[in-house]
Amino acid sequence: MEPDLALVLGLVIAAFSVPSILSALADSRAPRASAITILIGGGLVLYALQQTPNGYALQDIPDVFVRVVARYMP
Repeated sequence: MEPDLALVLGLVIAAFSVPSILSALADSRAPRASAITILIGGGLVLYALQQTPNGYALQDIPDVFVRVVARYMP
């Protein structure tokens, strides 16, 4: 898996798990599945950061999203 794709997937997975965490906490449940998805998303982001020689700057993230969407969307 290329680092740009891993970064985008990791950020999207982590972002989608935030509402699930809030829902579990509002219902007084343990956010087990949400915690697992946060770990998966964080692992993908960490993988992307380790595989990129210079890393990613904060201002590079929108460009990475556009590159990934342009590459994989028809």
